[in-house]
Amino acid sequence: MSQYAVYNPLSKPIDELPFIIGFNNGGSRDWWHAQLIAEDGEGLGSHLCSHEGYMEYDLGIIEGTRQDRHETTFKAHYPDGYRMDFVSLKNVKSDERLKKAFELNKLIKSKANESK
Repeated sequence: MSQYAVYNPLSKPIDELPFIIGFNNGGSRDWWHAQLIAEDGEGLGSHLCSHEGYMEYDLGIIEGTRQDRHETTFKAHYPDGYRMDFVSLKNVKSDERLKKAFELNKLIKSKANESK
């Protein structure tokens, strides 16, 4: 089984690191929308996938994959460390961490619209 990536430069306990979750945001056969969201609600990327099984690799969730995303996006967002996770389409609506991140994302978008 592949291991999810962890960036932990300060050697904190893993469960104290903020998460970045990849998830299947729906779509249709051969056109699945893979998304990334940080614990604080910030969207961190996406990818179009032919199958949910490729999402963990295409998003950089699996250790050793998509180092470009880790170096340019994830470490910039969480320089003190983070842990990766993935939620399949069947669990998106019930995952409490995603629900909270989605609510925070709505607040981010609301504040951005207010400042326009």
